[in-house]
Amino acid sequence: MKISGGKPADYGQEIVKRRFRLTRDSVKLEGKKILDFGSGNGAQTVEFANSDCTIFALDINGDSLEVLKNIAVKEKYKDIHVIDYDADIIPLKTNSIDLVISYEVLEHVRNENESLSELYRVLKPGGEMVFSVPNKWWIFETHGAYLPILPWNRIPFFSWLPKFIYSKYAKARTYTKHSIKRIFERNGFSVINSIYITAPMDVVKNKLIKKILKETIFYGDKTICPFKSTAILIHVKKM
Repeated sequence: MKISGGKPADYGQEIVKRRFRLTRDSVKLEGKKILDFGSGNGAQTVEFANSDCTIFALDINGDSLEVLKNIAVKEKYKDIHVIDYDADIIPLKTNSIDLVISYEVLEHVRNENESLSELYRVLKPGGEMVFSVPNKWWIFETHGAYLPILPWNRIPFFSWLPKFIYSKYAKARTYTKHSIKRIFERNGFSVINSIYITAPMDVVKNKLIKKILKETIFYGDKTICPFKSTAILIHVKKM
């Protein structure tokens, strides 16, 4: 699989607000040292800015980090600390972080086990992590694929293909609840919970259609139906 970089969510999108609410409902934020692993432009990071916590925003993309730096200065977010990352060693001390958050990042990393090993190192004993990853059973492939005849990135049912076909053409990984649980357990984490995040309909431009969809089919922050979910939110703990 030839992994490509992801496009950060935009500031103010429903998905960043939804992920924050679901995370806030899962873990205590107050007084915590939080690592935002793969913070991108900080659209998600700033949702946590007024939660009485210290946030270390880490990313490999310097341009995206500059966006976050400028926003942090403009909005006077004194508890956000921006960190350049070389995609290898996290420049933080061992056992120094209370909580790791990461949204739609793991599917893009070079090696899942290596990244999780570094996160395990910086996380305090008993520390927690909340990740979101693409849901294999969502109707559309949101990351696109290397298919010249289908350049549009919202490819229906592409992620439903057998893994050996999907992996050949996909630009990023996708997961089932079972597979993501196994990855975290294999890397020394205990799984507390996993839920399906309801598709936020951010890509629907028509306001009336979006309103109807959100009130009839895609309502609420979470769902029990995998086909109504773009991503899986998983909550784990360092054993």
